[in-house]
Amino acid sequence: MTAEALLQSILASLPEIVVVAGACVLLILGQFVRKGQEHFLVWASVAIVLIAALGTLMLLGEVRPAYTGMFIADGFAAFFKVLFYLATGLTFLLSPKYVEIEEIGSSEYYVLLLFALSGMMIMASATDLLSIYVGLELMALCTYVLTGFLRQQRRSNEAALKYVILGAASTGIFLYGVSLVYGLTGTTQLDGMAAAMTGDPLDPGLLLAVVFIVAGLVFKVGAVPFHMWVPDVYEGAPTTITAFMSVGPKAAGFAVILRVFLNPLVAASDAWIIVAVIAVVTMALGSFVALVQDNFKRLLAYSSIAHAGFAMFGVVAGGADGIASVMLYLLIYAFMNLGIFGTVIMMRNGDFSGEVIEGYAGFAKSHRGLALLMLLYLFSLAGIPPTAGFFAKFYVLVALVERGFVILAVIAVLLSAVAAYFYIRIVMVIYMREPEGAFDPALTPSVRATLALTAAGTIGIGLFPAWFLGLAQHSVFGD
Repeated sequence: MTAEALLQSILASLPEIVVVAGACVLLILGQFVRKGQEHFLVWASVAIVLIAALGTLMLLGEVRPAYTGMFIADGFAAFFKVLFYLATGLTFLLSPKYVEIEEIGSSEYYVLLLFALSGMMIMASATDLLSIYVGLELMALCTYVLTGFLRQQRRSNEAALKYVILGAASTGIFLYGVSLVYGLTGTTQLDGMAAAMTGDPLDPGLLLAVVFIVAGLVFKVGAVPFHMWVPDVYEGAPTTITAFMSVGPKAAGFAVILRVFLNPLVAASDAWIIVAVIAVVTMALGSFVALVQDNFKRLLAYSSIAHAGFAMFGVVAGGADGIASVMLYLLIYAFMNLGIFGTVIMMRNGDFSGEVIEGYAGFAKSHRGLALLMLLYLFSLAGIPPTAGFFAKFYVLVALVERGFVILAVIAVLLSAVAAYFYIRIVMVIYMREPEGAFDPALTPSVRATLALTAAGTIGIGLFPAWFLGLAQHSVFGD
């Protein structure tokens, strides 16, 4: 690599360098932060995210390949990176009071979140299976540790252990698929794979490699049959980390899926059947199992599985419209899911955990404004118009119908009706039941800001969905 090429590569990966360097500096500075001064870590972390976001915006407008074709800075990557900044930044804002209550306010908490962010950013820009693996593992290793941060709680330790074991298994499956691809095509770069997979009929060995790669990736988005970790990990992890994992790593997984499936694997027509089956079964399982959940975090875990299934329908649709519909879906999901998790985090105060659904009985009678916010997020998650969640589902369905997958669109609508029930059930507990005790939400300025931003995003995209869809379409692979 020449000096000029190296300089261009560094420039293309400048946001990632900012995040990694900032995390290293914060790790050192954190050792000098005294108890009671942890807010410095929060605002320093937010500043690092904002600087990285500024770097990403400065790189817009030009496609910049880097590191001999293993990395690219383009509109597609920029869209997902902004989504990652949103998820990580809002997680930082939700954290101060929560980590104080749970007594986990160490610098490593914020450093690990920043390293996980850098891993997700690499995944969005990776154009080689090996660079995808590096980003995936950087993200995964950090989330494994963050899941078990409540060291005194058995369920947190158990969740981290399950996550590590199943995550290691999924990584092994993914790497086996990568090794098959390299052995059969002689390359791990996505463009090289695209050229090798244009043959007809497709090499059965390559199709097997596709199956293994799919298995490794669907684990990261919590799709069936690799969903087993989701409810236990979501329940056992600190709620702030659950909120982060429900948005950031899931979006990163979809970024890789879109890069891989809609470029080199487009010739593998049989792979679309696999994805369609995964989408239907994932949404069905998430929707039906969520009906019987009493724990708010477990319910949102199965909700996350159901939403992953719905987003997979956009992958099945394919094409620029299908990709854009998935991207818009993930953006909207980030706002509404971080919002509803923000309300759960807000309720963690004193002896009240905020995790039992029945504990919210009569909440609207004493806190009308907060109850209205919960109503907004829940209706959006259910896809009830005119919220942003409705348009997220609508554009995916449009992409399916335009590609001729009418039966899949009908199945998606029917399963959405099932999913709407468990969201409305929570609304009824909040509004139709008598309160069983007093509520004392932990409403700090940063939590208020987070709820305001997520509500604005949920309402704003619902008012101007076409503009945001156009933004996603413009970002698709630099088009």
